[in-house]
Amino acid sequence: MNEEIKKKRRYAICFAGLLVALFGAVILNVWVGSANISVPDVFRILFTDQFAGQAIHTIVWNVRLPRLCAAALLGGALGVSGYLLQTYFRNPICSPFELGVSSGAKMLLAFCMVFAANFLGGMSSVGMVVASFLGSLLCMGFVLLCAGKTRNMAVLLIIGIMIGYVCSAVTELIITFAEQEEIVNLTFWGMGSFSGTDWQEVFVIAAFVLAGMAGTVLLIKPITAFQLGEGYAQSMGMNVRLFRVLIILLSSLLSACVVAFAGPISFVGIAVPHLTKLLFSSSKPAVVLPGSFVLGAVFCLLCDLIARTVFAPTELAIGTVTAIFGAPVVIGMLLQSRRKSV
Repeated sequence: MNEEIKKKRRYAICFAGLLVALFGAVILNVWVGSANISVPDVFRILFTDQFAGQAIHTIVWNVRLPRLCAAALLGGALGVSGYLLQTYFRNPICSPFELGVSSGAKMLLAFCMVFAANFLGGMSSVGMVVASFLGSLLCMGFVLLCAGKTRNMAVLLIIGIMIGYVCSAVTELIITFAEQEEIVNLTFWGMGSFSGTDWQEVFVIAAFVLAGMAGTVLLIKPITAFQLGEGYAQSMGMNVRLFRVLIILLSSLLSACVVAFAGPISFVGIAVPHLTKLLFSSSKPAVVLPGSFVLGAVFCLLCDLIARTVFAPTELAIGTVTAIFGAPVVIGMLLQSRRKSV
């Protein structure tokens, strides 16, 4: 009983710490930037009309707040998507980026963007998510087809990486034959960035991400049973095949939102679930899922802050910053698993 109380206390402390970190990351993202705005003024802008109509009010409400909301929501989506794929494949190195899912979403979305720009006059935010979702499912379907042929996870990861390379090559081919203006947009988007996000896009992001999260929360009990083995899950009356389909659909939807609005972002899907498990010292889905969402939000908010401020006014690609901080975590995971196997 004492052990259970200790665990609950640890969970409460960790969640409280994550929420404090999230609040701090939000304040930093509103406060720090090319325009100097003091912290007291930030709170006045957020909670009063004192600066209404002034430039700093516009900067906070129309530039920084939509951007940080997008970064938080999409970072959380990446963390949860990575956790779902790691659960599905029972491998801590799986994520949308490494399995080629993000590259597939990027490829189909690039094609649809060029097509829409030339023949339809543009593409809506919902259309971008749908195109990314279909691209994600296309690549995931191929990975699953290969998974039926081999049980070796190392081989499966290599296949996913190769699929990613092929999709990236096709994307580059599309960009080669695109118009000059389209090339600029596709190249900037392909590097990964949260900049230029407006409130309309934030509402679309929130709708898809929160819907995906709601579906994921409903799967907490099935995920717990699945972690104990397929035989145990079936003995509990769970439809394992339907569960697998739902996992793929939800992880693809969440990663598709990220690609549609921020481009492909690497390493977050691997690093965040692993760091969450270390932080909570638990692999319980009821703890790791919300923890991965909040930690993913904090991680992307801080990476976005670094991306836009370190070399200002030049902005780094968000994928560059997440790789710098996420890659060491993955290397550490590999070395740790290597030591355990020796």
